[in-house]
Amino acid sequence: MTDPGRFDALHLETLDTADGHRIGRVTLDAPRSLNALTLEMIDDLQSQLDAWATDDAIAAVWLEGTGDKAFCAGGDVVALHRAIVAGETDHDPAAAQGFIARYFSHEYRLDHTLHGYPKPVIAWGDGIVMGGGIGLFVGASHRVVTPRSMLAMPEITIGLYPDVGASWFLNRCPGRSGLFLGLTGARLNASDARFVGLADCLIDDTRREAVIEDLRQADWREPVRAVGRVLRQHADASRERAPQPEVQPRLDTLDALTDADDDETLIRQVIDAASDDDPWIARAAKNLAAGSPLSARLILRQLSRCRRLSLAEVLREELNLSLACAARGDLAEGVRALLIDKDRNPRWQRMHGAVPDADIQACFVAAWDRDSHPLRDLVDRPVEKEPTHATG
Repeated sequence: MTDPGRFDALHLETLDTADGHRIGRVTLDAPRSLNALTLEMIDDLQSQLDAWATDDAIAAVWLEGTGDKAFCAGGDVVALHRAIVAGETDHDPAAAQGFIARYFSHEYRLDHTLHGYPKPVIAWGDGIVMGGGIGLFVGASHRVVTPRSMLAMPEITIGLYPDVGASWFLNRCPGRSGLFLGLTGARLNASDARFVGLADCLIDDTRREAVIEDLRQADWREPVRAVGRVLRQHADASRERAPQPEVQPRLDTLDALTDADDDETLIRQVIDAASDDDPWIARAAKNLAAGSPLSARLILRQLSRCRRLSLAEVLREELNLSLACAARGDLAEGVRALLIDKDRNPRWQRMHGAVPDADIQACFVAAWDRDSHPLRDLVDRPVEKEPTHATG
């Protein structure tokens, strides 16, 4: 085992394999913030992934979070709040100076890197996986959840919208479940994550070290197959640990709740479900009722706009919208109420049912033209991936 370096909140090492290869191991190491991603962590991880991508000795990458509470609970929204309060909400052509533009553009570039990485990336999604953490997790080629995994895109509660590529992957969930999940920030357990396509296999958390050891003993002449064999073996042995699904048995209900001729009717239908006898549905609907009214409209509009776009195109659209949320939306107030003052009583600028269409349209004005966009060079590449889920 070799240690290529350690950053303030990122631990990097390489693990030797029996046949002379190495596995790059990344540990997000900020347990006090549940491994939330700072800009420095994003840049350090991008740099290391770029280096390992061209290192012939590195056969695969293992990505995890320190501790047993979270893989990654999201992005550094407290730093974003500070930048908004300081007035750093303008974009700059190169995204080189403004913190908000730099943070989001670097984060989305990292997510795109993972989606198209030329080597297997095994993401160990134990514990909380939310927001920016899902951006990392979903981008991996082999996404492992455990019985205690909890996934969510709860941006509605902080005046943002599901970003980090969610405008792409939520549109690919079964039925209208992705729309419901994005609109309400509903929580997913491990079985749900697999059903909606955000995870590949479930492995018991007690097997983590055994999985790593079996990967070190694997035959790496065909890396994708090597990872698939090891994960399938442990997934098959963990099948009885899968939690009861919440989304699949409710899919028809979620489709009905989100079936409406216009956005206002759809939002009202979901909010009205806050009094539903089903506690999972009611909890999700209450999130929407308490969330930012502007964000709710942006979520619906963004998912519709991005339905047929590629991942790279989606990330470019998300960067524009994220800057607008910082400059014109409720992001600062949502973060203040949830994480700064912690009064959990956001004073949104608008009330449900009173969001002018002009306010929504203003958030979709592009910050850059095509030739100057910071993510203009992103090109999607297919990734070789062998199924790793347990049968049945």
